[in-house]
Formats: sequence, structure tokens, C-alpha cells
Amino acid sequence: MIAQRQGLLEAVRGRFAHVDVCPFEGPRVFFENAGGALRLKSVIETSADYAGYADNQGRDNPASKALMAAIDQGRADMRVFFNAQGGQVFVGESGTEVLFRLVRTASLGAKAGGVMIGSTLEHPASASAMTRWAEVTGRPLIRVAHDDATGTVGVAAYQAALTPDVRVATIVHTSPVTGMTVDVPAIAAAIRAVAPECLIIVDGIQHASHGAVDVTGADGYAVSPYKVFSRHGYGIGWASDRLTACAKEQIVGGPAQAWELGTRDAGSYATFSDVVAYLDWLGAQFTDSPDRRTRLEAAGKAVARHEHDLIDAMINGVGEVRGLAAMPGVVLIGGASVDGREGVVSLYHKTVASADLVSRLADNGVRVHIRKNDHYCGNILGPLGVEDCIRVSVCHYNSQAEVLAFLAAMEVTIAG
Repeated sequence: MIAQRQGLLEAVRGRFAHVDVCPFEGPRVFFENAGGALRLKSVIETSADYAGYADNQGRDNPASKALMAAIDQGRADMRVFFNAQGGQVFVGESGTEVLFRLVRTASLGAKAGGVMIGSTLEHPASASAMTRWAEVTGRPLIRVAHDDATGTVGVAAYQAALTPDVRVATIVHTSPVTGMTVDVPAIAAAIRAVAPECLIIVDGIQHASHGAVDVTGADGYAVSPYKVFSRHGYGIGWASDRLTACAKEQIVGGPAQAWELGTRDAGSYATFSDVVAYLDWLGAQFTDSPDRRTRLEAAGKAVARHEHDLIDAMINGVGEVRGLAAMPGVVLIGGASVDGREGVVSLYHKTVASADLVSRLADNGVRVHIRKNDHYCGNILGPLGVEDCIRVSVCHYNSQAEVLAFLAAMEVTIAG
């Protein structure tokens, strides 16, 4: 959809820094978006501005009041981004730290006893948090097995493991290794049907740049802004009213609903406002609605469609150019499905080492990343008996021309 609008893809690319040229190595195709998306130019400018402000929040002076206004605006923008009708939005150290806090608060705040449940598809951020707090609270931790062939986990797999005593559940929205999405609303509804008091935490870190976010049905949701066109150094989270009501680390005598500890960087809020403003602008290219949330949802749909077309071209080829699925020796993690895949294609070659693939693709001007059977990706690669793979990850500012450049580089690479 983005590419079909005259001049829109060029306008989108113009809003990002280093879209086709690395400041360290020169021209390149950036297909390492799952490791951190390109930064909005507005985010870079805002970051520089806020890094220079010496004033503190909560003072009686114009600078302090401006910082507080930026924080208030940031929180309002986060609410629109999350489609949060209630609860609290907050800034943390990172997406991983936010997930740990959400899981910890849920585990300690839930009724004693019972069990906790997650899936083997999850990133170690949520999986490690669940392991830690299941052990601390003395609860069994159920790990629902994902499907190796499809690279995802379905409602039925969760349903088979559900019991009324499930206290805390985690769901990964999209796998950062297979790229396959999970039906979060359906799984959350299935959990609620069996264990209505269960606190549900969603890892939205991989999903957030590939479509609209909606926290409906969850109790907690975490995002890493550096994967959504912002910068490193902070994470954002949303917590429902009932999760917020649970006991958590707080300054004694402070507001009961507060999640943040100490003074947060006002620039975090301001740069996320830049992200929401960008998505608002993009959505306005596809709808005339005066409602901001509607525009964000329109942006999400446009992004998803554009990326679907890119992934389809990458896997199935374009015209006479063959795709990955037809290249000899190439094995796709999670199969060759395009539907349900968000921004990521992971693969390995039967005779060319993954490290060599990464290096040779770089020599041909394409940036990708190796993933190994380690504490980050062993849950996906281990059961497949695969020691490593390469992850090719796209975003909506990428073009079909870049996909074709990647496919041509792959042909050269696997040819030796």
C-alpha cells in the first residue's frame, strides 16, 4: 500500500536517518531491523535537545514546566499508541526490564498458589522473568510447546494446558526469530474463559513496529522503543488497573499508581511522542478520520500490507527472479508461509555457514544478522537441531528494489 502511493515511500524514507547509507561503511541495504529499527530524524533532533536541558522536573520555572508538559504529552501519546482505555503507562530501563517488572508484580500480586504459564516461543526476556518468579513464588511453570513447522503457537496448544488455577500467563506477540505472529486476543480470551483472574503479560517488542498495538484483553504490555524508530536507553510499558493495584516497588508515601522509580528522562517521553506523531502522519495518508487512534490503526494496516508484499517477494520471488523458497540449499525457519509473518525471515543454508552468509552478504552491500543456538535463540533453533541461522528483517521503509538486491546477493553468495 505504501509503495503504491505516488511518492509516499520516498517521503517515508526521507524521515529516517541512514536509510540506505551506513555512516561507517557506506551504501548498504538495511535488513537488520529486528535488531533495532532505523531512527526517525525527528527522534535524533529531539534527543539532542533534551540531552542539553539541565533543569529538573517539578520546579517552579518555565524550563521545568516545559519538561513536565513533554512528559504529560508523552504519556497521552503512549495511551493512544497502546489503545489504553485505563491503566498506567510508564517508562523503564528497557523493554526487557519492563517485562521483568510486569511479570514480577503479577507474580507477587496474584493469589498464592496455582501455576504460571508461557510458551516455548517466547524471547528469554519474558521466559527468564517467568522462570525466576515461578521459582521465587513456588509455582510450577508450564511451557506450552510451539510448533516447529509453523514457527508459532496456537490457541489450542494453550487451551490444552489451561486450568482454573493459572495465576500469571505470558504471550509473545511475534517471535523475533521465526517472525511468526501469535493470536494474542484469542489466547487471552481462552485464558480468561478458564482462569478469569489470571494476570496476562504480553511481549510486544517484536510486533510493535509492524502493525497497530492494542492492549485490550491484557494486563501488561511491553515495547522497546529502539525497535519502533526511537532510540536506545528506555522501554515503555502499560499496566492495567488491577495489575497496578498489586504491591510493587514504590517510594513510601508516593502515588499508589506510580510505576516509575526516580526521575525519568523527559527525552524518553518526547522521543516516543515523535514516533506517535510519525505514525499519525503515515496513517493520515490512508484515512481522513479526525480520530488519532483511527489514523494509527490505518498506519498499522498500511505497514503490515507493505511488509507482507516485501516478505512475499523475498520468499517467492518477483517475475523471473526466484525467491528464497526456490534457492537450492536454503532452509526457511518456520516454513515458507508469508501470511502471519511480521518483518522477519530466518534461514540457513545446508552447505554455506551462516557466519559466511552474513559476511558475504555484507560484501555485497546487504546488512543481516546471525542468530545462534544460545540463550537467546536456543528455544527455536535447538529443537530443530540447527546451530545457527541468519535473520533477514525488513521494515516498512524498505523497498522492493532492496529485496531484489538482497536476492541477487544471495544468489552470488550461495553460488560460492
